[in-house]
Order: sequence, then structure tokens, then C-alpha cells
Amino acid sequence: MALFFILFQIIKSWWWFFLPIFLSLGAKTFYFWWLRWEVWYKKKKWILLEIRPPRENIKPFSTMENVFSMLWGIYDAPNWKDRWCGGVLPLGGGLWFSFEIVSFGGEIHFFMRIPEDFRKTAEDILYSQYPDLEISLAEDYTQKVPKDIPNEKWDLYAEDYSLLRPDHFPIKTYSMFFEREQEERRIIEEKRLDPLDTLLEGLSKLNPGEQLWFQIVCNPITEDTFPWLKKAKEAADKIAKRPGPPPKKPILFEFFRFFFLIPIEAVKFLLYGSAGLETTKKEEAKAAELIAPELRLTPGEKEVLTAIENKMKKNAFQCWIRQVFLYRLDQPHSPGNYKIIRTYLMGQFAAPNLNTFVYWGPTRTKIQYFLKKRRLYLRKRQRLRNYIERLPSLWPRTQTGEPICPFGHVQGRKPGIRGTIILSTEELATIFHFPIKVLTPALKAVEAKKTGPPPGLPTRE
Repeated sequence: MALFFILFQIIKSWWWFFLPIFLSLGAKTFYFWWLRWEVWYKKKKWILLEIRPPRENIKPFSTMENVFSMLWGIYDAPNWKDRWCGGVLPLGGGLWFSFEIVSFGGEIHFFMRIPEDFRKTAEDILYSQYPDLEISLAEDYTQKVPKDIPNEKWDLYAEDYSLLRPDHFPIKTYSMFFEREQEERRIIEEKRLDPLDTLLEGLSKLNPGEQLWFQIVCNPITEDTFPWLKKAKEAADKIAKRPGPPPKKPILFEFFRFFFLIPIEAVKFLLYGSAGLETTKKEEAKAAELIAPELRLTPGEKEVLTAIENKMKKNAFQCWIRQVFLYRLDQPHSPGNYKIIRTYLMGQFAAPNLNTFVYWGPTRTKIQYFLKKRRLYLRKRQRLRNYIERLPSLWPRTQTGEPICPFGHVQGRKPGIRGTIILSTEELATIFHFPIKVLTPALKAVEAKKTGPPPGLPTRE
């Protein structure tokens, strides 16, 4: 009772000091919310570009990786004034972009959504790597459906995707699909084994009253704004069995060592010479190993180590990946068609020894317990809104994608799985690229190849 009385007296006497500090934390949150999302984000102009790939594309996957590497250059870290006065988002200045694959009743389209300021930059990057593309300004397809879905005529299924293991473990990428070194042979092999063919085939078979939207939002990051390389290096060192830095000893141990161990070692040195010190430090010294730790790794460990270190060398993006499957209730529909995206991500790019995509429980439009009907309706509306706005998972709670509730099992997720993930340029190029060969007529492609005029052609002044 005496302790509670003392605490009460402290609060009673010093409430005027603690209350402003407590309120300032909430005021900061609401201030940034208003400045970032109600002022800065609403002023930002976004455009949607439709990309029509050529009927036959001889470019390898590494070409798309070059596209992502150059798009990473839009990164622009805001300074103090931009964050506090302008409302610019801290991660990459909020300059994310998205690649989207959409099927309207079996008719497939490729889109790219970017800030209007970077339209010319994005087009130049794409044309430099894919000269035969056709890029045009398009109307946002998300504005052509009712905003009150689900309703009497429309329903939807939606889910976001995360990684099963930590971000530094890569998924199966195109460099793991093929082993041929010569580029010409690799192109021939990619024509036969392009993983995108499975996705396009499924999208082309949707019913007329169905739409499937697939979205990959990419936000360029650095180690300063979104640190992840430190954990990646620690994981690589652990697999390679490299000696890490010695653990920091507590202050109590240093005190004991200074007043007791050092005097004992000094006495032993005076009595026995250097032999006494060698005996004392025998536990700390380790015999030199004849075989380096890296040479004792199994083939599986070498593969994992190589994959992690390869991902560390690439530019990285903070990504959120999602799908929305809409269908009209008054027309023939197959509610299970949402598995087209799930099997594409979770099947073809899964590597049990590395990483794999998983659907994220808090974003699935599926409720198991308590007020199921009402909660399901609210979740569907939230998932549709986040897709239309291209916002992170579980927005507006946080941009990192983490639920506000710290208890993972309550949110239907596993510890460590987040709504946003870190993918390298190689991983993104594996997931999204332009098909090697358009095999389905449902995909809008460029039919004729465009070439420039022959050299020496006379022109009129």
C-alpha cells in the first residue's frame, strides 16, 4: 500500500509534467496522419500506363531485371523539412510504383501505375530495354466497377501475399530455372519454360462476368531507411559457420575480472612465468582448424548461402503483393478462380530450402469466428479500397504492414510474417516480366514489329 501511495503522490504532484509528454505522442501521430495522407498523398497525381508486349519477345529475364534496377533510381529520401512540413513519406519519399496484370473476362492487360512526374522516365526505361513495346495512357480500370462491392450484383475475394521465412531468404528465381551459360540457348529454353505461361493461360479462361486483378507494388529502399542487410549477413555467417564478434560481457563480469582475475594472473606470471598464463588461457584459445568452415558445408548449405549473398548484392524494394477477384452474381462464375494467382506464386516460385510465398491471414476475405457476416463485409470493402489506392496491407494502421495487435495468433498469422516484404530486382523480374511468346489471343499484344527508317533515306528540308 505504501508503494501505491507514493506513486499516487508523484502523479498528483507532477501530472502537469507527464501529461503534455503523453499527449504529444498522440498529437504527433495525428499530425503525420493528416499531413501525409490527407494533404500530401491526395495532392500527388498518379497515372496508369497500359503496356502491350510484342507477339514474340526474344529478350531474356535479365532484361526485366535491368528495368527494375533502373526504376530503383526514383528513390528520393526526404529531409527533415520534407517530412515535417511537406508530409512526404519517409520510405523512398512515397514514390512507389506498381506493375499489374488484369483479366477482364479472359481479356488480359498489362499495366503500370506511377506518379505523373515520372512518366517520361518510366517510358524511357521500358523502351530502352524493350523497343517493340507499345505504351499508352489508360483509364484506371478500378474506377469502372461499383465502389460498394460486395452488393446484390457483385462479390469479391481478396488476399495479400507474404514470405514464409525472413526476407533475406530469396524465392526461386529465373537464375535457378536454367543452367545454360550461353544467352542464345537460354532464350530458346525460356521460350519453352516461361513460368508466366501458366498464369496467362488461367487468366484467359475467366468467364465474361469475372475480373481478376493482380498487383505488385514496389517501393525502393536502402539500408538506412529499411535495414535488412544486417540480418542477412548474420544469417549468412551462421550458415557458413564464420566466427562472429565476441558477445559483450556484462559490467559485473568486468568488475570481477578487474579486481580478482587480473591479480591472480599477475601472481601466476610471477611464480610460473609465461607457462602459467598459457595454462590459464587454455580454455579461451582454440586450436587452429585444418579445414576452413566454408569447405565443410553440405551442397544444400552452399546453395542457401549463395542465394542469400546473391540477394544481398541486388537493389531491393519493399513490396506488397495482392489480388482481387471480382465476379457478378447474376452471371456464370467460379468463385475458386482466385487460386490462379495463388498457384502461380506459391507453386512455381517455392523453394523449400529457401523461401516461398504464402497468403496472409489478416487480409483474406474469410472470417472464421464472431460476427462473421459483418466482419467479412468490412474486410472486403477494406481490401478493395487498398487495392484501388495501391496502399500497403492493413492500411491505415501502419505502412510496415504489421497488425496493431501484437498477438499473432489472434490476427490469424504466424510470427514474423508481414504484409510487406523485401524483394530484389531478380526476384521481381522472375514474378513479373513480359511473356517470351504470346500463346493466347486473349492478351493484347503488338502484332507488327516496328523498325526505324533505313540509313541514307533522303528527307525533305
